[in-house]
Amino acid sequence: MSNTTTTVDFMQVVNDRHAVKKYDSSVKISKAELTELIETATKAPSAWNLQHWKFVVIDDQAQKEKLLPIAYGQQQVVEASAVIAVLGDLEANKNAETIFGGAVQAGQLPQEVKDMIVGQIEGAYKSPQVARDSAVLNGSLAAMQLMLAAKAKGYDTCAMGGYDAVKFAEAFKVPSRYIPLMLISVGKAATPARASFRFPAADTIIWNQF
Repeated sequence: MSNTTTTVDFMQVVNDRHAVKKYDSSVKISKAELTELIETATKAPSAWNLQHWKFVVIDDQAQKEKLLPIAYGQQQVVEASAVIAVLGDLEANKNAETIFGGAVQAGQLPQEVKDMIVGQIEGAYKSPQVARDSAVLNGSLAAMQLMLAAKAKGYDTCAMGGYDAVKFAEAFKVPSRYIPLMLISVGKAATPARASFRFPAADTIIWNQF
C-alpha cells in the first residue's frame, strides 16, 4: 500500500464525482495504486461482514481490447488506465467460517455466538434469491466506495452496466460462484464530465410513510 496520504473534503469528493467517458490514455495507474483503491473499497459494509465482492482488474491493453466488444464498443474501456469488473459472490456464506472463526480464536467472540451466526447465514443462503440479492447489494456498496476513493485520489471513473455479462464471464473465466455486477473505468479525464440533472432531494424524500 502506498505511504502517501490524501486529505480531501469528503463533500467535495461526492459533489465533484461524475461519470467520465473520455480519458487521457497516456496516464497509467500503477498496480500499487489500483490495489490501494481496492483496499479502500473493501472497507465498505456488508451483511454479516461476509464481504460479497471480487474485483477483476483489467489494465493490460490487449485485455482491454478483448473487453471492448463485450462492452458494446464503449471507448472508455480502452482509453482508461484500467477497467475494474466488480463481481458479487453468490456463495459468500462460505466466508463465514474464516471470518467468525478468526474472531473466536482472537477471543473477540464466544464459540456459541459464532455457531449461532453461522447457522443464521447458512439458513438464509438456502434461498438462491437471498444469495443473489446479497451479492448485488453488498457488491454495489464496495463499487461505490471504489469510485469515491478514486476521486479522492484525483482519478475519474464511470460505472458501466452496458455490457454482456455472460460473454464477460466466459472471456475472463469467471467462476460460476460470482456474478458480474458492473464495469468501472478508472483514469484521468481527457475532457470534463458532462453535468447531469439531479432531482431535488425534496422530490426524493418521503417522511415516515407514503
